[in-house]
Amino acid sequence: MKNASIILNSVLAVAVIVLYILHFSSKPGQSNTGEAGEGITAGQGSVVYIQIDSLMNQYDMFNDLKSELESKAQVIQDDLSKRGRAFERDYKDWEEKIQKGLITRSQAEAQQQQLAVRQQELQTLGQQKQMEMAEEESVLFNKVMNSLNTYLKKYNEEKKFSIIINSSSAMNTVLQADSALNITKEVVAGLNEEYVKEKSKK
Repeated sequence: MKNASIILNSVLAVAVIVLYILHFSSKPGQSNTGEAGEGITAGQGSVVYIQIDSLMNQYDMFNDLKSELESKAQVIQDDLSKRGRAFERDYKDWEEKIQKGLITRSQAEAQQQQLAVRQQELQTLGQQKQMEMAEEESVLFNKVMNSLNTYLKKYNEEKKFSIIINSSSAMNTVLQADSALNITKEVVAGLNEEYVKEKSKK
C-alpha cells in the first residue's frame, strides 16, 4: 500500500468528474456556416441547419441543468478531497508511530489492514461517483435532445422544411451554407419560450 497511490486515485476520480463538466462548459467552436441571418428566408421543402453548439449555450434548460450538474460535481469533488486528506493524515500518523516505535508489530499490522480497507473503499467510491456523473451527463443530454426533438416536430409542422441538419464544431455536416438557412436563433427563441412556460407550471 502506497500513500501516493491513494492520493493519485482520488485526484484522478475528481479529474474525470471535472472533465464531464468541462465537456458541457466548452465554448462553441468556429463554424464556416456563419451566424443566423436577421430573418429566415428558407421556404417549405428547404434544407436548413441548426448550430448545436450555439443552441446549447443559449438554451436556458441546458444552462439550468448544467449548473445543477456542476454543483453536484463540486460537492463530490469536495467530499473526495476531504476523504483523501483524512486518509493521508492517518497514513502519515501510522508511519510516524512505526518509526518512533510507539506501537507493536501486531498493532501496526492491524492498522495497516484498516488503512488498506479504507484505501479500497476510497477507490471504489471514486469509481462509483465517476459512473454516477457519467449517468447524470447522459440524462442531461437526453433531456435536452428530447426537448429539442419534440419542439422541432411541432415547429416543422408549420415550416415544412425537408431536412433540418445538425451543425456543430465537433461534427460539422454543413461545410458551407447560406446564413439564411440557419434557423438556430429562431429555434432557441422558441425553445426558451416553451421552457419558461414549463417552469411556470411547476
